[in-house]
Amino acid sequence: MQVSVEAGEGLERRMRVELPFEDVESEVEKRLRQLAPRAKLAGFRPGKVPMTILRQRYTEQLHHEAFGDMVQSSLYDALREAALTPAGMPHVEPDFDIAARRIAYTAIFEILPEITLVELKDQVIKRPVSELTDADLDEMIERLRTQRQTWQAAERPAQIGDRLTIDFVGTVDGEAFDGGSLDNYTVELGEEDLIPGFEEGLVGVNVGETRSLDLTFPDPYHDQNLAGKPVRFEVTVTAISAPCLPEVDAEFVKAFGVEDGDVERFKADVRRNMERELQERLTARTKERVMDVLYEANPIELPKTLIAEEQRTLVKQMQQALGNNAMQLPVEMFEPGARRRVALGLILGQFIRDHELKADPERVRAAVERIAASYEQPEQVIEHYYKNAEHLSAVRALVLEEQVVELVLQQAQVEDEPLTFAELTVQA
Repeated sequence: MQVSVEAGEGLERRMRVELPFEDVESEVEKRLRQLAPRAKLAGFRPGKVPMTILRQRYTEQLHHEAFGDMVQSSLYDALREAALTPAGMPHVEPDFDIAARRIAYTAIFEILPEITLVELKDQVIKRPVSELTDADLDEMIERLRTQRQTWQAAERPAQIGDRLTIDFVGTVDGEAFDGGSLDNYTVELGEEDLIPGFEEGLVGVNVGETRSLDLTFPDPYHDQNLAGKPVRFEVTVTAISAPCLPEVDAEFVKAFGVEDGDVERFKADVRRNMERELQERLTARTKERVMDVLYEANPIELPKTLIAEEQRTLVKQMQQALGNNAMQLPVEMFEPGARRRVALGLILGQFIRDHELKADPERVRAAVERIAASYEQPEQVIEHYYKNAEHLSAVRALVLEEQVVELVLQQAQVEDEPLTFAELTVQA
């Protein structure tokens, strides 16, 4: 076997492999002998077809079959001989000529880039730090009260936080427009669900009152025919309801699973949940900051094959998340995310190799136990993980990432960044 490699654009390589034609002939002869006892041709008894006729009928077919098998069996030997690691499945272009007694092929593929990671001693990582306060707990309880608030008719002017039932008619240049008029529409003042100025313009209104609101559609706007245009709304208020928050009493806390109605136990449970969420958010945010530094400090050339594969994965994940009725998503919109994920995968792999990291078995066990703790029979879940190589491998990968984060924090310059619970848990 003769192997030669030619560099293409970027990470592309063209590897030509020439195989001994005698090996093909030997394989064809072997297959002819295997075929002879069961060959069936018109005019001959089964297994009695002369070898000369079998050669005439099957030699070309068997040459191609043998060639295909030899490509598969020789490809990875050739890659090993050339010391190349393909980033994806090679594309094979055959060069097979029986008359010229030539059997060869060219494998076209991208290789994984060589990565030399930069030292991290000059890199600055802002590590988020936070402590749960009594004010955070009070705010969370207020949020829980709001989730269970009821509404009562208010015999007073409307104010922010009230829920109004309204009829309105909108006109642009004195003409009504599609979707500009509705009856019995419910709006909660302060939610900012409507165009700027609409909800504010209803503060102080009374039931039965009609107000004229001269506003302007924002630009951009989902209806480009209305974007940036002045509009007048005639709004009649038919009902005003004020929010009524429940008291934090025994009845309230029972709704959250505290069966004995102990309010202090409820608050302790809420605090524990908040502390757990806080630690999870701190860990996730710290990991994100570490990954940002690794990614930005180590620009590398990426195989197009891996980027395309990652884009397809991201598209599939998004379609699954959106359900069966998801629109056809353009692959191009996922390229930035795919590039980052591919790059970080390669960088982390190199970091792990450079530092000879292995997943700590005790930490893997602890991670599995944390997962299992949320199930009714945790021991069975733990046993399942340790019997399922794929599931356990995923946990090991997460533990390895944790170990990478810890080591990076030891090597880099770390600056603590104080954040509140609200800043850490706000929904993006």
